[in-house]
Amino acid sequence: MVKMIPNHVYGEGKVASPTDYVAVGISALTIFILLCGTFFAHLIHGVPEIKKKQVQLFVLQTIASIIFLLSLVISLNLIKSKHRHIWHSCYLWTVWLGGPCGFGLLMSCRIAQAHRLYYLFVKRRLPPIKPYQLVPLILIPWVGIAALVQAKRPFNIYCHLGNQWVISWALLHHFYLFVLVGITWKIRHIEFQFDEFKELVKGVTVTLIFLGVWIAIYVANEVHHEKTASLMVASRFTLMLTANVMVLSFFFMSMSRPLFNQLSMRKRESDKFETMGQVLGIPDSGLLFPTGLPLNLDEPIEKLLEQKKFRHSFMAFADSRMAGESVHFYDEVHELNKIPITDTARRIYLSGHIIEQHISVGSPMEINISHQMRQEVLNTTDLAHPDLFKHAINEMVQLMRMNLEKDYWSSPFYLQFKEEIKAEVEVSEPLENITSWNCSPKVSSVNAVDDPFHQDSLTKNSEAQYQFSLQINKDSAEETSSQSSQTNFLSSSRCSFANFSSNKRGWS
Repeated sequence: MVKMIPNHVYGEGKVASPTDYVAVGISALTIFILLCGTFFAHLIHGVPEIKKKQVQLFVLQTIASIIFLLSLVISLNLIKSKHRHIWHSCYLWTVWLGGPCGFGLLMSCRIAQAHRLYYLFVKRRLPPIKPYQLVPLILIPWVGIAALVQAKRPFNIYCHLGNQWVISWALLHHFYLFVLVGITWKIRHIEFQFDEFKELVKGVTVTLIFLGVWIAIYVANEVHHEKTASLMVASRFTLMLTANVMVLSFFFMSMSRPLFNQLSMRKRESDKFETMGQVLGIPDSGLLFPTGLPLNLDEPIEKLLEQKKFRHSFMAFADSRMAGESVHFYDEVHELNKIPITDTARRIYLSGHIIEQHISVGSPMEINISHQMRQEVLNTTDLAHPDLFKHAINEMVQLMRMNLEKDYWSSPFYLQFKEEIKAEVEVSEPLENITSWNCSPKVSSVNAVDDPFHQDSLTKNSEAQYQFSLQINKDSAEETSSQSSQTNFLSSSRCSFANFSSNKRGWS
């Protein structure tokens, strides 16, 4: 790519300047950061191992960035040598490694990311092709142009291209940038939860800056007829510095995987969360049965699983039997159902996460469902549909009923669950006794015309109710001889008198 710059920029036969060594040092530091960042991304975020037939986008982007920087260093002749070797070949470093294997692969990864976001949030369906399969297809035009250059062999002895080839090569770079801009424009109206649109805009911006600097350097060297050493040195250093900034910017921009920010060494807030629902800000899932009331264990398993405490106990038991996928899937879908239907963005985030974790073939926690059911979910035309996983949930409940439910009732997990519930009930009983003293209703003193709860009629009859309650309390006191009943009588009288006093203040 950089051989579009005239040959005098490369300082052929000249001694390298100090800025050339600085540029090489910056590039070496950038490559070191890329390698360390990729390693820590695996270590911190727990990225799954790369499969034999699947390469992660962030791995391709890291490889492309390193090749791109090395191709610039060799092409600009920043490392001087007295003898030329085969690895100094213009076609190897400029056409192939600097083209489709470097800048082209880097842009293809960004285009594949934008393509995935477009299908998920605009089309509301899974992309018809995997990102690692889409990248080679995106590179086909670049490979074709590189093969044409290799066949025509237009480079001179200084690895310099003519103006016609320079314009064609520049248009190829800008074509990939325009494709990325077009897809980014299509998703501008989506309210992303993790700033994916902003990250794509940043990627477009830094790429545009790099290409602008590159064209400006070429034009400046072509127009400036009196070539000076300072212009040559400044051109090489500026181009290398801009390339390093672009590569690092791409690396630190997050990809479209919010739970595992694979392209960022920043752990952000996702490390505080355990589930995708928590990352999306979904309230704590599960129905908590009222404190002090026993849980009816005679209900069917699908009803019991709606209770958060029971579901977590059952999940721990299933995990101990190496069969926790179904319960984890149920828990994720339970959180999905808490998101409003109108909040399509968050529903798509969580639906896509559930499919990647439980539905896709070879997923980390793949559930055992029929092939027809799996294809029904994978080929859905609406990822935000409320019944997307309905049939799959029914199959999972049947499997849990046959394989797990019977053994759970005789397991230590169930005994521990009963002890926890019993302890909570015992703690809640004193609180219920204390709150039972608060028996006076809060009566409004507004007029009947303005009273939406029609409490004015209650105020008019409050004196009669007071006399009636006194009579009941009197009869109760005469028939009861125990000290505890007398205490209840006194408390009842206090409550009635409080009602009467409150109503009197309302009359005034």
